[in-house]
Amino acid sequence: MSFLPLFLQAADSSSAGAAGAIAGGGMISFVPMILIIVIMYFLMIRPQSKKQKETQKMLDALKKGDKVITVGGIHGTVTAVKENVVTVKVDDSTKIQFNRTAIATVVTEGKAASDQKDEGKPGDKAAVEQKDSENTDKAERK
Repeated sequence: MSFLPLFLQAADSSSAGAAGAIAGGGMISFVPMILIIVIMYFLMIRPQSKKQKETQKMLDALKKGDKVITVGGIHGTVTAVKENVVTVKVDDSTKIQFNRTAIATVVTEGKAASDQKDEGKPGDKAAVEQKDSENTDKAERK
């Protein structure tokens, strides 16, 4: 007795069932891939494009007298703005020309005031407490 016809019959019936499963499961197998792309869009692509638009808006709004910080960390005041070139006054007699895209941030008065507040003023309660704790640590070490 030959088992070959039985194998062929079993293979035909299993392939027909598998073809039906693949056709129906094909669309479902793409759902995780689509979900990953959507998540990547909201977590990576959209915030980056939003930041890029804000940076472009900031660069377009540059004007004479703005205090800026370059990507190299140079602080200065804008003295002239051309199409792609910004002239920044760093010192009384030093002016440097930068490409407009080299400007990292425009320093506003509110931002500068908050930076000074974080450093702590001599009359500031937190600064006084920190100084007292340092003095106590020194006294304990002796």
